[in-house]
Amino acid sequence: MTPSRYDRQIILKEFGVSAQERLAKAKVLVVGAGGLGVPVLQYLNAMGVGHLAFMDADVVQESNLHRQVIYTEKQIGMPKVNAATAFLAAQNSHTKLEPLNFFLDSKNALATIARFDVVVDASDNFPTRYLVNDACVILKKPFIYGALHGFEGQLSVFNYNSGPTYRCLFPKVPKANEIPNCDTQGVLGILPGIVGNLQALECVKVLTGIGAVLVGKLLIFDALKQAYHTFEIPKQEKALHLDKLQSSYALDCRLTDATISTAQFKQLSELPTAIQIIDVRNPEEVAAQAYEGAVNIPLSVLENEIKKHPLQAEVYFLCQSGFRSAKAVELLQEQFPNKRMISVAGGINALFAHEY
Repeated sequence: MTPSRYDRQIILKEFGVSAQERLAKAKVLVVGAGGLGVPVLQYLNAMGVGHLAFMDADVVQESNLHRQVIYTEKQIGMPKVNAATAFLAAQNSHTKLEPLNFFLDSKNALATIARFDVVVDASDNFPTRYLVNDACVILKKPFIYGALHGFEGQLSVFNYNSGPTYRCLFPKVPKANEIPNCDTQGVLGILPGIVGNLQALECVKVLTGIGAVLVGKLLIFDALKQAYHTFEIPKQEKALHLDKLQSSYALDCRLTDATISTAQFKQLSELPTAIQIIDVRNPEEVAAQAYEGAVNIPLSVLENEIKKHPLQAEVYFLCQSGFRSAKAVELLQEQFPNKRMISVAGGINALFAHEY
């Protein structure tokens, strides 16, 4: 640690050398290097966290750039963890950086999270949040929660000092048609920066012991009114103790029973007879990471455009995470009652999770 680098925070009497030393010894895992993860990584790295790991298996896309501000146009198509490593290493050469180019799943979660002091959940989907929560409860690790919905941000610190867990607030995974999705709902570029910075602040407070940690409370930020509201989160005894993870979290988000696992889908796609695959992502997503043999029809125009394509008896729908493909099945089942419409659970994220 070089004290002169951090002297503007060390001279704060509530912070001091001891807090800076705790940051230097800390090991933090950031799950997700997107809209929320980027500001978290920037500030924890700048402030002197000694060991900073970040997990993501996505690539940089043009549609990321309005809010994921450490990435550049020249990095489009590059794995996010590689692009983030380049930025963070240039920002602070003293940090031990650990890029993890895979997604969290029930097989790797416990072994991965066990190595860190704090987890910052900067993911963008409900299954991952429940997985992070459950692993942290089992391992007795605190995690910093952040989420976005329209012009609203949410923040809390779970599983800290015997406080509530994420399942105390949301006991069960919601139905997929209740889930907001930034691909279809949109997100204002600056909002992830605000919420991500608040997550970084809570992480620093947990690591150093300064201030009052946002435990047992949910903070709601309204960007349009520049207003903050805080609500108490009551503890639910059943949610405080877990013995094991679920075998799978990806399928909890499905909208329909007409799904197929990625393992089953891969086996089908390797057969000599071609299967019909429709990718319902937006064109820029497909350009960044295409799936061979799939026809691209974005979900927004699917109901009209599908009529231009002859359909086989079975049609497989693919998207980034499995949400939009399940929605596609729901939209088309009534229109084509004699066809079998099937959503690929977990989508591109799961199919490519272990290929980097």
